[in-house]
Amino acid sequence: MTTAAMSQAMRADLSPAPDIGIAVRPWEKVSYGIGDFACGLSWNAVGAFLLYFYTNVALLPAAAVGTLFLLSRLFDAGIDLGVGIMVDRTRTRWGRTRPYFLFTAIPFSILLVLTFTTIDGSTGAKLAYAYVTFTLLGILYSFLAVPFSALMPMMTRDHGTRMQLGSARAIGTSVSVILATAATMPLVILLGGGNERLGFALVALIFAGLTLAALLNLFFSCRERHYDEAPAGGAIMPHVGAMFRNRAWLVTFLFCTLNFLRFGCVISVTAFFAIEVMRAPWMIGILLPAVSGTLLLSAFIAPFIFKRTGIRSGCMIALMLAIILHLILPWIEAQHSLFLALFVVAAILVSLTMTAIFTMAADAVDYHEWVFGTRNEGLLSSGISLSTKIGMAVGTAIIAYVLAVCGYDPKAVTEGARAAIRWSYYGWPIGIMIVQIGIIAFWPMDGLHDRIRRDIAARAA
Repeated sequence: MTTAAMSQAMRADLSPAPDIGIAVRPWEKVSYGIGDFACGLSWNAVGAFLLYFYTNVALLPAAAVGTLFLLSRLFDAGIDLGVGIMVDRTRTRWGRTRPYFLFTAIPFSILLVLTFTTIDGSTGAKLAYAYVTFTLLGILYSFLAVPFSALMPMMTRDHGTRMQLGSARAIGTSVSVILATAATMPLVILLGGGNERLGFALVALIFAGLTLAALLNLFFSCRERHYDEAPAGGAIMPHVGAMFRNRAWLVTFLFCTLNFLRFGCVISVTAFFAIEVMRAPWMIGILLPAVSGTLLLSAFIAPFIFKRTGIRSGCMIALMLAIILHLILPWIEAQHSLFLALFVVAAILVSLTMTAIFTMAADAVDYHEWVFGTRNEGLLSSGISLSTKIGMAVGTAIIAYVLAVCGYDPKAVTEGARAAIRWSYYGWPIGIMIVQIGIIAFWPMDGLHDRIRRDIAARAA
């Protein structure tokens, strides 16, 4: 698109259309999925390799890196909620969410490159630089992730269409995970020519360009059709209190936090597990993409499964089967082919529950309107974005602290360190999935969608 065409499109009146009869166009669904690719590519690269980059390339102490991840993401707690409130109070000719994609795209892409760049100097100077760049990247991510999650319930009220959008989002996530996890290290080696410091910077530059293009496409292609007609302003705390009394939102928040806690643990420890425990570095390129890359398959089968089982029962069954497979994996480590086959099946089962989260987050907005009379898409979505950050941060910090406690030294790895890595690879995911089963049992929306839509329509009439 030329500069003149972009300017003309931006000047056009693209305000939200409240007509409930307007269907979501096929390209909008694709663009929504590409939007998640934009958000996920950078964040999956950060989740999968930033711990490795900080400890093995920037040569920062593992314990200090764990604290960095934890403090930076806890700081985001207030940022995400603030962005959610801003989205609810935003009124522009482009809508409530779309301006954030336009104005955040360039600075976010720049910060991604800076985050995977280290400076010369003392450990303290390099750690300070890491704190600044990683924290700023997280803040800008809030200005993308929160509006992006708030966009889906504004695009459509139809549950079936939301499942399709959730599947499109899962595909975007899957592609971003596959690219971020499977291609990063080969590209680092290829582009860096043996210099990992240079290689990571160049790969981050490529990922930043892809992210920028995908975010601009999201801005120009997707529309907002349904939103809270209440004027901006008013007290904030009553809305926050109502959010925590929204059972559907609370279940989604806790379930999503645990999901990304597991995700953060797994992708952070996988490289160490493949190299030090399995003694097969080549498995990194299979294990990491399988952790969430299986979303590509689950995106197609999830709508059919959850249509028959409901989200609550479907997620509980999938997690139970995944736990059984994870209990088998330690006993077949020597059989690489069988290990990988069972791991991929377990990853598919877990990916089904991750696909469900996207729909749950949108359904929680309808549940909120049904119970409290307001939608508050931005505020509710900020909580879900916060859950992903908290989960990823705590999961990554846990692995960093485990490495520090067991005395991990990349130049001289002890058997005790290998045992700690092995336990972390299996133990944390199993324990977390058990708790997830207890959380999803309280999901209230199965079977209520038609009633909620009728009640909201009757109230509006």
